[in-house]
Amino acid sequence: MNLIEKFFTSKLWELFCYLINGAATTIVNYTIYLALLHANINYLTANSAAWVCAVLFAYISNRLFVFHSDNQIGAELVSFVSLRFLTLLLENVFLVALIQWLSLTPGISKILVSFFTVIGNYFFCKSKIFDKKKGEMIHE
Repeated sequence: MNLIEKFFTSKLWELFCYLINGAATTIVNYTIYLALLHANINYLTANSAAWVCAVLFAYISNRLFVFHSDNQIGAELVSFVSLRFLTLLLENVFLVALIQWLSLTPGISKILVSFFTVIGNYFFCKSKIFDKKKGEMIHE
């Protein structure tokens, strides 16, 4: 197996796909969030609505293109949304802190909060939602 084949069958490829998917999910999230802010929607309402759209997009794209899951969709989706819901709550708490207490703008606050949620979401997805059976390697 040559170097290119090894890359495309490796955990590094999975991480690369996750990062691309995460960028697309972030674009969905920010586009909706900023559009709703522009429409004078409260930042917490805007963040929550953007979260719903981004989570649905992320679930479908993670399932199909990153983790290639063949788990039962209903249980997996409930697990995915449940774990992500924790990040929504944390995100909203941090947004309140940054906007209300530190007087940062909603846009800047969203960027700062996103760094933590992206990292946390990868580990939640990998270890709790799209996990393969022990000993099974992705793409082997």
